[in-house]
Amino acid sequence: MIIRKSPREIDLMAEAGALVAGTLALMEETVEPGITMAELDRIAEEYIRSQGGVPTSKGYKGFPAATCISPNDMIVHGIPGVYRAQEGDVISFDVGVTKNGMIADSAATFAVGEIDPEAQRLLDVCQAALAAGIEAAQLGASVRDISAAVQTVTEEAGFSIVRTLVGHGVGRAYHEDPQVPNFISGSRGAELREGMTLAIEPMITAGGPEVYVHDDNWSISTVDGSLAAHFEHTVAITREGPRILTKPARVLVP
Repeated sequence: MIIRKSPREIDLMAEAGALVAGTLALMEETVEPGITMAELDRIAEEYIRSQGGVPTSKGYKGFPAATCISPNDMIVHGIPGVYRAQEGDVISFDVGVTKNGMIADSAATFAVGEIDPEAQRLLDVCQAALAAGIEAAQLGASVRDISAAVQTVTEEAGFSIVRTLVGHGVGRAYHEDPQVPNFISGSRGAELREGMTLAIEPMITAGGPEVYVHDDNWSISTVDGSLAAHFEHTVAITREGPRILTKPARVLVP
């Protein structure tokens, strides 16, 4: 069942989203060669709680950390541990925050120091795919329109879309209906109606789309060892256009 949110609920989600955006900005500033993923997670959790939020991931279905941190060929759901960031890494941070009873979810992939030009292109294309997906999230359009926009940008650039992981509704719960694939999956999907709130999140790779799950039953990496990128925003469907809720301030996309 798709849960449409009231204007008040959307505003509360934006408050949670501003905290998510602040956390990701802090991670971008803090990640540097030598720091462990566990230390980054500790810093993120302390910041979230200091601002009146709760890290939604911690304890969710048994997940042990406040954030998902996934280096290099790891796509999503990395459990922060002893790995130390190295010059040239690309590291994805996925952050969910609950505040005032509502949830917002966002992700970004950051470079550690200087990275290979092709790695930078991967990050740039993933961000462009996210922007295209958000622009397609117009009132009266469909989930398929979002999927097609993300797929077109990604594949025209020569990169692959992970097909076993998708975006989702979010707000009152961490994962709600509908699913939001990053590729055309056949059906038109749900019509986008006012009050829907979606986590749009391209997950792309520099190689093939095949993935495997690590022994921790959480972390997911590329089979071929190719680099991965992950960018995500929580977006509300409004009459004025898609409203990005995981930004420091309200942003409307015409």
